[in-house]
Amino acid sequence: MKRNVVLLFTLLCTYSVQLFASDTLCVKYVNVPLLLDRKDNVFCLLRVDKRDNQVFQGVTLLFDEATSMDAIRSVKLYYGGTEAIQYAGPTRFSPQSYIPSHIVGKTRQADLSYSVLQSEKKRPSRKVELFSSQKLFPGVNYFWISVEMNPHASLSTRVGGQIVSARMDGKSSMIHDYNHSVSRRVGVGVRQAGDDGASSFRIPGLVTTLKGSLLGVYDIRYNSSTDLQEYINIGLSRSKDGGHSWQKMRIPLAFGQFEGLPLSQNGVGDPAILVDETTGTIWIMAAWTHGMGNGRAWWNSMQGMTLDQTAQLVLTRSDDDGKTWSEPINITEQVKDSTWYFLLQGPGRGITMENGTLVFAAQFIDSTRIPHAGIMYSTDHGVTWHISSSARSNTTESQVAEISPGVLMLNMRDNRGGSRAVAVTKDMGQTWEEHPSSRSALREPVCMGSLLRIQAEENALNRDILLFSNPDTVQGRNHITIKASLDGGLTWGKTNQVLLDEEEGWGYSCLTLIDKETVGILYESSVAHITFQAIKLTDIIQGNE
Repeated sequence: MKRNVVLLFTLLCTYSVQLFASDTLCVKYVNVPLLLDRKDNVFCLLRVDKRDNQVFQGVTLLFDEATSMDAIRSVKLYYGGTEAIQYAGPTRFSPQSYIPSHIVGKTRQADLSYSVLQSEKKRPSRKVELFSSQKLFPGVNYFWISVEMNPHASLSTRVGGQIVSARMDGKSSMIHDYNHSVSRRVGVGVRQAGDDGASSFRIPGLVTTLKGSLLGVYDIRYNSSTDLQEYINIGLSRSKDGGHSWQKMRIPLAFGQFEGLPLSQNGVGDPAILVDETTGTIWIMAAWTHGMGNGRAWWNSMQGMTLDQTAQLVLTRSDDDGKTWSEPINITEQVKDSTWYFLLQGPGRGITMENGTLVFAAQFIDSTRIPHAGIMYSTDHGVTWHISSSARSNTTESQVAEISPGVLMLNMRDNRGGSRAVAVTKDMGQTWEEHPSSRSALREPVCMGSLLRIQAEENALNRDILLFSNPDTVQGRNHITIKASLDGGLTWGKTNQVLLDEEEGWGYSCLTLIDKETVGILYESSVAHITFQAIKLTDIIQGNE
């Protein structure tokens, strides 16, 4: 089917001169978040294969009735230039990323070395005419439309629209839609390349505190996007208004030049965050790597227990809703086997069980260099910690949920690729049983994913819901999707899922319940290193599957 669509598009766009009297404008609508903190957001991409016409004179964009025009500050038309011969295939719609997400200082507006502004309409009406007098270059010509959002717009805002007319050489031009227009969701770029002097931000975790604050944690990767061992601290962003705005970044965990070693050899990363639902205390768990040169800690952490041998497992706690944080608490001796090479948390979030037990997902590399996933838990509110047996070999980053009282589900990244591994335990991980959905229900490209259980009394739908988010693909890290299961994770219906970002990114994500109607997601998107979006449960759950 996909091949047939591409062939049809090739006929329409590449050979339009044989089908129509004038060159065809081909339009691709892009399903990525519209960030409230950006001056430009790609709304759609335009392509003209010049044959007959000499001048592109503009387009008319019609926003749909569901779009609140007060939420849009401006609409712009840009010219993106032409294409190199070797890349001039019929399915390409841009020669370059117009708003790069990984280049310091260039992530919040169009890079004008790759785009030429043609026209702009501020405070647009529903029907927007965007004019141009751009001379068409022989061959492929690219244009694109940008939308700048009102930064005060609601996070529930949706923006939809379609190109309804185009003009070249004083005449109306044929339009071919490469795909269907979609209703776009807004978001916030919580962390972007260059913020606070850091090159990159990775590995998000997200919780809602007992006071309703959102706390997002992540790696601050100062020099590059490279994993430990590097100059990495744990950062935290805090929101008091459901994720619309975020306070200045805090640093709950950092080890500086401990014992005289450089910052790059005292990194701490891959955080997981947990709210003790009984006491209100918030915990962050992370891996601290001291020494090891600057190679990957995954391979350079050795057997043993001491700081100069192996990675250390550390905690920090907050008793004031995430405002301040304790000195690091090292629990390596409590939970690590000395024959293991590496022990760390499953990044993302931990949970409080109904009986008050605190649980983090765990991963470790055993004495034979095989990775495993499991859990770590505390029955005394974080004073002492214990570790489970392996849930499955050759698995790493996992997330845990209590699917019924005393029963834990572990959803695991599986290095075999293709799909997620899932196991359950009724005895805190002494024994594990493979779940019927394991290695079949949830596809993945080998990446971290998020799991969240929402009980019926906690949500407006009055349904027991299990949510999952990850890149919904087996190749690349794209199509970040939230899925819902209404039968405890046995099935994940097509009608109960929402695509948030179809383009390529790093792909990690973490979910939390904001209120009875709304879920929050913090994730590594294609448009910012750490993006936040708020999604209504009714947008995710459309059926009874």
